[in-house]
Amino acid sequence: MALVLACILVLSTACGGTGTQTPQASNSVFTRSAEYAQLARGDSATGQAFGDWVVETSKGLITDAFVRNNNKLGAVISTQVRPDDVKALAQSLAQGFRKSFPNQDLSVLVYAPDKKLILTARYDAQSKQIEYQAAS
Repeated sequence: MALVLACILVLSTACGGTGTQTPQASNSVFTRSAEYAQLARGDSATGQAFGDWVVETSKGLITDAFVRNNNKLGAVISTQVRPDDVKALAQSLAQGFRKSFPNQDLSVLVYAPDKKLILTARYDAQSKQIEYQAAS
């Protein structure tokens, strides 16, 4: 499964050529909830779009994602992801994240389904290497 996601993330272009849509003002609770959900996924339009893209293209492997400061990606994995696939998934996410946010150091934080941090992958733009650190 992680291999499928890896191929999707590496071969796809996230957010390419898509525009952002501004929700129309409304007093409905649904619209406010939708706006809140969008704000929670990213703290910029680009981050929002990338977080949405990660969840949509993961085919159920990632249940939620967020981007902060255009250099930190958090992803909550589903129970479908086996423990030995987490590192490969983090690597794939880092590669896709790097394409959308180039030329900077990046962090990918992978959370278990219960939202406890399990792995952090740090991409160094200068060395082009990823360093992994398991949560303790």
